[in-house]
Amino acid sequence: MTGCRRWALALGAVIVLAFATTPRVEAADAATINAKIDAALVELEQTTPGANTLLTTAKGVLVMPDITKAGFILGGEYGEGGLRVDGETVAYYSIAGGSFGFQAGVQNVSQALFFMTDESLRKFQDANGWQAGIDAEVTLVKAGANLSADTTKTNQPVIAVVFGQNGLMAGASLEGAKYTRIER
Repeated sequence: MTGCRRWALALGAVIVLAFATTPRVEAADAATINAKIDAALVELEQTTPGANTLLTTAKGVLVMPDITKAGFILGGEYGEGGLRVDGETVAYYSIAGGSFGFQAGVQNVSQALFFMTDESLRKFQDANGWQAGIDAEVTLVKAGANLSADTTKTNQPVIAVVFGQNGLMAGASLEGAKYTRIER
């Protein structure tokens, strides 16, 4: 067996092991998703100064309270959440993505996409599958950043905040994931 083939087999075994040991992601019902969204928003407000201001000024917010990411060179992610407008969940969405490149680990994260304009919210709702960076310019804000102090970021049409990280994932990013409307 050549060195390249052994390396490829070893890489394949690591990928299978990574996904086999990742907690199983199951579809949740509407009540479960809403409870997770509520908890995620409380955590966001407690850990990110200015999040409350964004929540009250945004035209809508997509909250993905439990995204599981795993990978080693090849990676994937999946999670479910909901779009809230005026504090009410108006639709449910999944996020799914695959990637190739420098990445290793397993991580669970929460994510909130704030739609700051009517146009950005409408484009998201009208899309048949939506990708950050392709369907809209998205400004990514680090968890814990003071959102109200940084007006250059809060003037953007879509602001993403990733928070509540558990686990370790080197090389993860927001791009490449697709948001799709689901029925719950």
